[in-house]
Amino acid sequence: MDVALGGTFDPVHDGHRRLFERAFELGDVTVGLTGDELAPKTRHVDRYVRSYDERKRDLEAELEPLAEAYDRTFEVRTLTEPTGIATEPQFDCLIVSPETVEGGKRINEIRHERGHDPLEIVIVPHLEAEDGEIISSTRIVNGEIDEHGNLTPDREGRQATRSE
Repeated sequence: MDVALGGTFDPVHDGHRRLFERAFELGDVTVGLTGDELAPKTRHVDRYVRSYDERKRDLEAELEPLAEAYDRTFEVRTLTEPTGIATEPQFDCLIVSPETVEGGKRINEIRHERGHDPLEIVIVPHLEAEDGEIISSTRIVNGEIDEHGNLTPDREGRQATRSE
């Protein structure tokens, strides 16, 4: 099965790793990595996003051991538009998170318009951080949590103060 997923992945965290693992469980993986031109348009908040080359290097370092463990192949391609690579006919499955389900439905509409079969959309639930909120790259960049969802030392102190 040919599996697609996409994102900015800056920085990669355990929630992303869950997406990657599910993708490799299903088949060979193509990851659409948001290009430098598109990245500012896809963010929900204003924050710095590292260059495509830096993100690609880190993403490949995450994907290589998974591909080996699952005996699968992978490819990283540049996303230049929000619907990305998944509108191409060769894909069978799209991995999404709960907030990107609507984008997956839009991709299937485009595929239908182009005469392609719809993708199976596989929704991978969010992972929660130590504080019960979702793990996100924005929260990591803001210093609230680390890549595993652990509260940063400063946040731990503020949590304790609030609960006293």
